[in-house]
Amino acid sequence: MDEREFELINILGKQLGSNQRDLSRQMDLSLGMVNMLIRRLISKGYIRMDRLNKRNVRYILTPKGISEKMRKSVKYTLNTINSIGLIKDNLRELLVNLYKKGHRTFYNYSQADLTLLVEKAFHEARLKDAAIHHLDDFPQEELDGFLLTGFENLALGEYPREKQLDLLTEIAKTDLANL
Repeated sequence: MDEREFELINILGKQLGSNQRDLSRQMDLSLGMVNMLIRRLISKGYIRMDRLNKRNVRYILTPKGISEKMRKSVKYTLNTINSIGLIKDNLRELLVNLYKKGHRTFYNYSQADLTLLVEKAFHEARLKDAAIHHLDDFPQEELDGFLLTGFENLALGEYPREKQLDLLTEIAKTDLANL
């Protein structure tokens, strides 16, 4: 099952009775593409079509479709968990390397979900005599430590490049292909 088929099964699983025009809009696909996907899913036995009247039909997940949706959802969830673990491990390695270069005070200015990963990585690194602080706003002046940032398109202005690290750029370098 490809990604578009999976998306269609998820939509049908949530909203019984959607017509092809609604599905086309929700998936941002042409009506012809949605029709082809529906026919393919029917032929695979994942959904069935019930005729409500002469003009209206309803698409229903079959037990096979429900099972495939569950299997694919579990696989996606496990891949996501593995990816998060890999990213956290890479963050820990980054912090250890900065620590080895003499940095002892870290300031974290990043999105909430990334902040949680950074804090977890910091605690797992067990860096003696090191501290990490969370910032709610971008610092207006240079800090007495190393700045970790995690926002897209963040303008650093005059902040010294040698005293900061863009975590999103570093995460993008993470090799998730091994999952």
